[in-house]
Amino acid sequence: MQRINIGILVFFSMQISAVMADDERKLLWLKNEVLEVAVDLESGGGLCHFSRVGEANVLNGYDRGRLVQQSFYGDEDGSKWEKRAWRYNPVQGGDYKGVASVVVDSKQESELIFVRTTPRHWASGKLLPECVMEETLRLEGEVLKVEFRFRYDGGKIHAAHHQELPAVFVEGTYSQLVNYRGDAPWSGAELTRQTPGWPNIYGRSTEEWSAWVDAHGRGIGIFTPGTKEWTAYRFEGDKKVVGSECSYVAPYRTLALTPALTVKYDAYLTIGTLEEIRERFKRLAIGK
Repeated sequence: MQRINIGILVFFSMQISAVMADDERKLLWLKNEVLEVAVDLESGGGLCHFSRVGEANVLNGYDRGRLVQQSFYGDEDGSKWEKRAWRYNPVQGGDYKGVASVVVDSKQESELIFVRTTPRHWASGKLLPECVMEETLRLEGEVLKVEFRFRYDGGKIHAAHHQELPAVFVEGTYSQLVNYRGDAPWSGAELTRQTPGWPNIYGRSTEEWSAWVDAHGRGIGIFTPGTKEWTAYRFEGDKKVVGSECSYVAPYRTLALTPALTVKYDAYLTIGTLEEIRERFKRLAIGK
C-alpha cells in the first residue's frame, strides 16, 4: 500500500470555477425544521450546502474538487494534474479544469435525495463509465445521513490505496480539527485539538468522527462508522479570493480497486458545539 496525499484541491491561481451562489447552480434541496442541505447536479451531485436553517453554509464549494463527495484512487496511469504525475482517480464532482462529472439519474422526494453519477478522472478529465457513484441523503433530526455506494467494473487490478469515505471540505473559518484519539472511546475523555497546515496530516480517531470548529467552538462533524483512520489539512488560499481558503478532512480505508468491486458505507454530518456533535454521534454509535 502506498500512502498518497489524498484530498482534491485545485490551485487557486487557476481561478476556475470560483465560488458560485446557490441560485447559479442546479440544486436539489432537502430541509427539516433545523437543517437544510443541497446537492449540485452540475457538480456530479456533490453535497454543496449544509447549514442550520437560516444560517450560513459551512461547506466549501470553490471548485468541483471540494464539496462533500466521493473520490477513489488507483495506480499511476500517466495522467498529470497540472505538471504533477497523477493516478487513476474517479471523482464525483468533476475534473481539475472544472468540467463536471455526469449525473445519469436523480430523484427528490419529501424525505430523501438520490443521485447516480458517472465520474470523471480528476487529472485527465475522461469520463469513466466503468465507475458508478450513488448517494442517498436523508435528514434525521439534527443529523444528515448519506448512504454512499461506489462500483468499479474496470478491467485493471489496482494496488491498495487510501480511499476517502468521503472527502469533506468546509469553509476556512473552521480552522481547528478535533477528534478523540485515546483508548477509552465514548467515555467523555479529553478530545485532541489541533490546527493542521499543508500538506496532509494523518491520524486515528477511536470514536470514528472528526470535527472542524471555529474560534467559538462551533462547527461541523463527520462520522463514518467502521472508519477510524483520517487525513486532514488546511489550505490558506488567496485572501483576496473569496472561498479559496478551506479546511479538509476525510475518514479513509485502505482498499484496492479490483474488477466488480462495490464499496458501500454510511456517513453522518451534524452542526453544533463539540459537546453536541459528540453526543449525537455517540447515540448513533452505541445507542445512548
